[in-house]
Amino acid sequence: MAAKLRKGDEVIVLVGKDKGQKGTISSIDPKAGKAVVEGINIAIRHQKQSQATQGGRTPKAMPINLSNLAIVDKNGKASRVGFRMDGDNKVRFAKTTGDAI
Repeated sequence: MAAKLRKGDEVIVLVGKDKGQKGTISSIDPKAGKAVVEGINIAIRHQKQSQATQGGRTPKAMPINLSNLAIVDKNGKASRVGFRMDGDNKVRFAKTTGDAI
């Protein structure tokens, strides 16, 4: 089955500590069903000092489950994603507005 969410999509978080926040997908792992969203699900990683880096506490975006994300439609609200044939092309569309993504 084709992935409903892709890299570069603007999404909103449906559940969890970051509920209601919006961000852009920076990477996706469809096999694991997870995506990394910029500015969402931030964890602090401790890095040891070396010659290349100063070290310290660095924030890092951790993966979030795809079921906890929804695409943002043109009205700024969460929407489910559907597929339809547009001529010979298979396109994704927002189910709330019916517009192609």
